[in-house]
Amino acid sequence: MTYVLALGDYAYSSWSLRGWLLFEKFGIPRRVHLVDFAKADVQDQLVDFAPARTVPALRTPEGVIVSDSLAMAEELATRHPKAGLWPEDPMARALARTLAAEMHSSYTALRSACPMNLRTAFKWTDPTADVRDDIARIEDLWAYARSKVGGSEPWLCGDYSVADAFFAPVAARIAGYDLLVSDASRAYVEAHLNDLAFRRWRAMGLARGETLSRYAQTHETAPWPGPKPWVAEATEASASENSLCPYSGEPVTHFLTLEGRIFGFCNAFCRDKTVADPEAWPQFSALL
Repeated sequence: MTYVLALGDYAYSSWSLRGWLLFEKFGIPRRVHLVDFAKADVQDQLVDFAPARTVPALRTPEGVIVSDSLAMAEELATRHPKAGLWPEDPMARALARTLAAEMHSSYTALRSACPMNLRTAFKWTDPTADVRDDIARIEDLWAYARSKVGGSEPWLCGDYSVADAFFAPVAARIAGYDLLVSDASRAYVEAHLNDLAFRRWRAMGLARGETLSRYAQTHETAPWPGPKPWVAEATEASASENSLCPYSGEPVTHFLTLEGRIFGFCNAFCRDKTVADPEAWPQFSALL
């Protein structure tokens, strides 16, 4: 048996992004069970993960359900002590735990006013006072972390840790709503936008799921502020340079074109997530 990770919509589920990064960034194998935000109530789609009521939810190899992302982080760190979820240095580890815990329980104004939306970016020129207060507190914590640990830029406590995984959706909100922050904080936000794991998650959000009206905003829309992806397109071609999908190793049935070259994949999702951001996928980059 292995871990089974229940996740929500890639484009909108900020808590799911945290849970997924705990596995993706630290090389922990898992199977994914997706919940469709456009269909039934989330809890109705989690009958195999009871008593969990929200995503992410984790079923351990022994069948125990872990239904809180901070508990998930601690359990994975205990089971995989060499993976590096928390820093080895005691001071950096204490700091990372403090940051992750506050992120886990705080910033209600920012969460409510700026729901994560990786399909659309906005320009919010006049955020409310309570949102500005949340941003100020977040920036104070980030600056404190840099003053105490420093060194291994761009992450908060040395190498990438649980703290960074937890703040990834905050970075997506700051970028996605064009919120004003300091140059140092902007650099940290951009580190997330450029991180290949974050880009893979966003690419999957563009490739799967619907644009949900309940996440619409009245603010002016804007292009996504992250790195501009290579231009690839789905094609109806029936032959490609590769005969096996770079992800599954299965025979190819769906195709894309990139700079005049044609590559194949075993299904539409494998193709479409690659079209969304070809550079984000090491297995595909290896074909180039």
